[in-house]
Amino acid sequence: MVLLATAFLLSKLLAPAFLLTPEHLDPPTPDPEPSLNVKFDPRTMTLAWDCKENTTSGRCTMLLKEEDRVVKKPRKKECWCNFEDTPLHRGVLLEVQVNTSERSFREKVLYSNPGGEGTAARNFSCVIYDVDFMNCSWAKGAAAPGDVQYFLYIRDSKRKRERECPRYVQHLGTHVGCHLRNLSGLTFRNYFLLNGTSRTVGIQFFDSILSTKEIERYSPPANISVLCNASHCVIRWDKPRTRRALSHSEFQYQLDIQRKIDVSGDLENQYHFPSSEPRATHVVRIRAADARIPDWSPWSRPVEFFLGVHRLFPPIPQIKDKLSENHQVGDPIAWEEFTPGEGKGDTEEVLTVEEVAG
Repeated sequence: MVLLATAFLLSKLLAPAFLLTPEHLDPPTPDPEPSLNVKFDPRTMTLAWDCKENTTSGRCTMLLKEEDRVVKKPRKKECWCNFEDTPLHRGVLLEVQVNTSERSFREKVLYSNPGGEGTAARNFSCVIYDVDFMNCSWAKGAAAPGDVQYFLYIRDSKRKRERECPRYVQHLGTHVGCHLRNLSGLTFRNYFLLNGTSRTVGIQFFDSILSTKEIERYSPPANISVLCNASHCVIRWDKPRTRRALSHSEFQYQLDIQRKIDVSGDLENQYHFPSSEPRATHVVRIRAADARIPDWSPWSRPVEFFLGVHRLFPPIPQIKDKLSENHQVGDPIAWEEFTPGEGKGDTEEVLTVEEVAG
């Protein structure tokens, strides 16, 4: 009886020890990797994360699909980085690296363009004209569904103002353009976001950065005048009005000067080029562009003037016989011949303003 009691007691004492041997213990669970909880806000272009104690340095990286890399360093005790406006519709990879006195943290986040491939608006462009007006246009995506609807948002580079297009242009019920009559909120660089909605499929967005200088199409020069004297004429005009004050050297111009000839059908499709003696009507028109961007303005209103021929010197007198018409004494004097066009001619073309076309 004593032996049975002893055996029972030993079994109770040995069982826990046997269960705690290494062969029967579950492997220890490792501590979870600390996360920075990185977040990206595309509207403010801000990359933020959870602050870590004893942070010594940090770095933010934006990697575009074209292999362009933008690196920012946050200020001390700041847990965010701000990037300049950048087109995001092709996707962008963002990374945060934080160094503390104990260890380093690194975390990546991919910002993609969700939605059906080929559903985003395409052929997007904008043009500013007459200084105060802008038209933007686009086309439906090749794979966009029939019920797609697009919306345009414009944000200035300082991110102080974002507004939706106030006046859409529609085609078969779909927004395909935008007209703005007030450009007071635009800065030199502006962010354009064109997204879409549909009941059947997600619509990808399109975005772009446009400079007002690059998309402004100048108005034609005004107040064209032609002033002439006996030897030459001077054509003058006013600079086009632009959104920013520009010097004369920042413009380039094209002048189109043509001879205007009216031919009647009664001449049976014939035209004999007139001699220089009759007065001929000429027309001048001018257009302007930025000195570095040859996006020409429309032509100005034509200005008409006349090109006439005036005899500036009298005919050169001939030497006659001093004695009689029948008996010449000595050889006649050899007078130099003046050839027109060589600077010694007896005629010269002079521009004369006769009329300004209405």
